[in-house]
Amino acid sequence: MLMENMNGAADSPASMALYTVMYPVFNQKDDTSSAAQTLKAAFIEVLFPSILLKVLQKEKVQVNYHECLLRMAHEEFEALMIDRKEPEFQELNKKAQTLKRVLSTIPDKIQDKVNLSPLRGTYRDIAGAIKELLDTVNTIFRMHQNKNRRVSAAQKKEFVKCSKNFSDTLKVYFKDGKVVNVFTSANRLTHQTSMILLAFKTPA
Repeated sequence: MLMENMNGAADSPASMALYTVMYPVFNQKDDTSSAAQTLKAAFIEVLFPSILLKVLQKEKVQVNYHECLLRMAHEEFEALMIDRKEPEFQELNKKAQTLKRVLSTIPDKIQDKVNLSPLRGTYRDIAGAIKELLDTVNTIFRMHQNKNRRVSAAQKKEFVKCSKNFSDTLKVYFKDGKVVNVFTSANRLTHQTSMILLAFKTPA
């Protein structure tokens, strides 16, 4: 349920932070009871976004929320990793982390508004990382019959849609120079990458 709700709230800046910041923290707890899981979901989905945004507003913190979140995308959290030992699942972990790492470099590469070559190079790297991740997902579909295949397939479709949106957004940036749109779209792609891992993390 939590994963489905996160998909639906992907456009919210606070929501996009949850699987980067809060979910891994909560997932370290050993209590798997229904009450504990409900409490985690309530805090993550309802309280944390409100608290975070209110604190930023109250303290008048002048930060680019989307940029900061994107810079954190490369952080590797065990809670988001697939723990199955088959090589293809471990490869998916690596491909997802590679994509996140490249996405996290966008804020640095986008600083130079005159020389766009570094950003164009990063765009090519991202496109390659997306293709490799999808190739790995397709390999898993061919080799394994997962009881959650429908959910995994739906998540793959959402990831592809988000990837195309990011590509379109970056192309528009080369014309209009609106950085925040690139950061927002990249954060959505980072979020969907985490969702791919969570879709396959569920035991077969």
